[in-house]
Formats: sequence, structure tokens, C-alpha cells
Amino acid sequence: QVQLVESGGGLVQPGGSLRLSCVGSRIIFSNKNMAWFRQAPGKQRELVARISTSGSTDYVDSVKGRFTISRDNAKNTVYLQMNSLKPEDTAVYYCNAFATYLRLPWGQGTQVTVSS
Repeated sequence: QVQLVESGGGLVQPGGSLRLSCVGSRIIFSNKNMAWFRQAPGKQRELVARISTSGSTDYVDSVKGRFTISRDNAKNTVYLQMNSLKPEDTAVYYCNAFATYLRLPWGQGTQVTVSS
């Protein structure tokens, strides 16, 4: 079955870095615009970053200059490099297709906690 598996989260101090990975099984990423989303406790899931099939990227204002989304189609993997992390980045992070009509079953996500 189609599956998205996110990894790379953890506990990090403010100012630290993490690199998240999202691997897809039984799905081809290369023909899809992909995105990272996050959901903080008590809040709705929000779009964080997206990457097109051609590699162009876009970010929510709160992470611009700190986060970088990338993709490796050969590995069917999407990455999110997160630098200069802040407590407000604390959330469960998920990847999925950017377009709503192409959305796949959500994975379990990966928890990112930024705290001193």
C-alpha cells in the first residue's frame, strides 16, 4: 500500500538544526509537487514548504531563510533542512503531495521539539 514515512525529528535546543526525511513507498514522487506540513498542539496542520517537480521552492514566511526543502527523485525522498530552530517550530512534521486532490494517506509524522 502507499505509505509515507517521515523521520529525523528529535529534541533540539533553540538555534539548533535538524534534517527531516520523507520516503514514499508504492508511490512516485518525481511527477508530484511535494510539501512539508506541520501541526503544533491545539493547532491546525499548516503548510511549511513546497517543492515543484522542477525543483522550485516556496516557504511560509515564518521559516524563510531558515528551512530548505529538497528532493531526490531517484530515492523517492523529500528532505527538510531546518536551521536556527525556534521554540515555535515545535510540531509534528509531515510530508505529502502539495495538491489537495493528490494527497496520500498521511504518515505518522516526525516530532520536532525545540526547547532548552
